[in-house]
Amino acid sequence: VQLQASGGGLVQARASLRLSCAASGRTFSSYVMGWFRQAPGNEREFVAGISGSGRTTYYADSVKGRFTISRDNAKNTVYLEMNSLKPEDTAVYYCAGRNIIVTTRYYEYDYWGQGTLVTVSS
Repeated sequence: VQLQASGGGLVQARASLRLSCAASGRTFSSYVMGWFRQAPGNEREFVAGISGSGRTTYYADSVKGRFTISRDNAKNTVYLEMNSLKPEDTAVYYCAGRNIIVTTRYYEYDYWGQGTLVTVSS
């Protein structure tokens, strides 16, 4: 499956952004999807994950209550709604896919989008 992330940009603190990740292929609903981010000098970290059906979601503690992951399997797209953004959310955001279950470990994901930059100014 090929993934294409979009929606990043430069915003001020407390603003909102919605990232999208469009997937190719006809079996999108069979993949669990995750959003990861990587700031300069940092390791890639888990942000949020969602099951194939969309019924189960997972969040990093740092974004819980502010970010919402969702998916539309009819459109082969996964979203990350980001509210109350903070400067520490600044990073390149990646969508990723894998089979069966959501994990927080980036190296367990098989498919990756190209990344979209989110910059939050104070």
